[in-house]
Amino acid sequence: MDLGISDSTPRQMFIGGEWRPARGGDVMATFNPFTEELISRVAAGTAEDVDDAVSAASDAAEAWGGRPWTERANILREVAARIRHDVDRLAMIDVDNAGLPITAARRDVLRAADEVDYFAGIAGETKGFSNPSSADVVAYTLREPYGVVGRIIPFNHPFNFSAGKVAAPLAAGNTVLLKAPDQTPLGSIAFAELSRGLLPPGVLSVLTGPGAEVGGAIASHPGIPRVAFIGSVETGRAVMRAGAEHIKHVTLELGGKNPMIVCEDIAPRVAATEAVKGMNMTKTMGQSCQSNSRVFVHDSIADEFIERLEEICSEIVVGDPRSEATEMGPLAYEGHHERVLGHISAANEDGANLVCGGGRPSHLSRGYFVGPTVFDRVTPRMRLFRDEVFGPVMAVIRWSDEDEMLEQVNGLELGLTARIWTNDVKRAARLVARVQSGLIWVNGNAGKPRGIPFGGFKHSGVGKEGGCLEELISYTREKAVMVAV
Repeated sequence: MDLGISDSTPRQMFIGGEWRPARGGDVMATFNPFTEELISRVAAGTAEDVDDAVSAASDAAEAWGGRPWTERANILREVAARIRHDVDRLAMIDVDNAGLPITAARRDVLRAADEVDYFAGIAGETKGFSNPSSADVVAYTLREPYGVVGRIIPFNHPFNFSAGKVAAPLAAGNTVLLKAPDQTPLGSIAFAELSRGLLPPGVLSVLTGPGAEVGGAIASHPGIPRVAFIGSVETGRAVMRAGAEHIKHVTLELGGKNPMIVCEDIAPRVAATEAVKGMNMTKTMGQSCQSNSRVFVHDSIADEFIERLEEICSEIVVGDPRSEATEMGPLAYEGHHERVLGHISAANEDGANLVCGGGRPSHLSRGYFVGPTVFDRVTPRMRLFRDEVFGPVMAVIRWSDEDEMLEQVNGLELGLTARIWTNDVKRAARLVARVQSGLIWVNGNAGKPRGIPFGGFKHSGVGKEGGCLEELISYTREKAVMVAV
């Protein structure tokens, strides 16, 4: 299948090793967020298509799960090799369908290959243990795959999530139904084509279509005992409710309104540089659940921090995501662009001080762009303080009292990530202990090493992901066995 996305033939779903149209024959459009033009139509699946995929996955589950883990690992390594062999083409699909700058898209594709390789390397860790109970009883445990797993991914890292987020369940011996993002489905379709011929029929199905219908059917299907979802808190609640009917094992990686705490002993220019980096403005245009969208800056350095922040943001190159020089592309789709602009409008209404940005840069006449946007003097009463924007919009909150600041940091029902900047090691330890987040960086923005678990506190999620042993184990069930001898 040529995914140069140049023809008008609707893209089909991948079910049971075959390309199929939706049962109802419907299609849905997907667009280039830079040109705002239609680039493809994809099958608009239904619950009936999910039934077909579950049937194919169930038929393949016993054989796939029964293979030696070394065989599954070798297949996954070949998948990773194919990804690395085709980096530029795969990256360009995400550029044209999701607006990722080409340099960021390449990194996304390579990270996906790394994650697939990682899970191939630890596939043998799905093992149990023996318990020396008594002379006449041998007691041990086994870890077995669930069988069929559903994975529902969001629009911001289409290819990366398509490949990386199926690696753990496949390595553990499960078959997988992957629900492609409604708005950016072409990366998932590309991954299905890439893995065709390596994964046996039915081991991986890729479904496109409306999230409420196709994702809802996956979450509620009695033949899918394990579901993992990445997305908004609201949709995560719906997935959990649907899964509860059949007592599914559900994990959720949800939203964040993540704090960055800057203490008075940090140079304002360093803090401003790291705030922009941690906001992921030049990678995902702020469309990242990990972005430090609330920056708590000590009042004594806040004025200079804001000056430096405005200077840095003004130098970011915003434009055509296909250009190697571009640092920041458009938002992924029209509806999200309108939502982000709505958050900006609300911040203005609430009295926040707009420092820079606030809309499409003046040199661009089309595309779903929002320039790097900073609001100063944001307070807890403002909507921007509490609402996740999921775009390049940073809220700066000034503080002088540590206890009051921490009360504000922890005052939301979200707790995904946090960043703490201070040169005082005792203060750093104290703040780490008190900040309610599942992942915390201290004086850094270097990403997350492979193997470190990622997951949130409170409404930011349930379970761990991010390329770690905990994620692999979560796709197995533990069985205890006692043998009388």
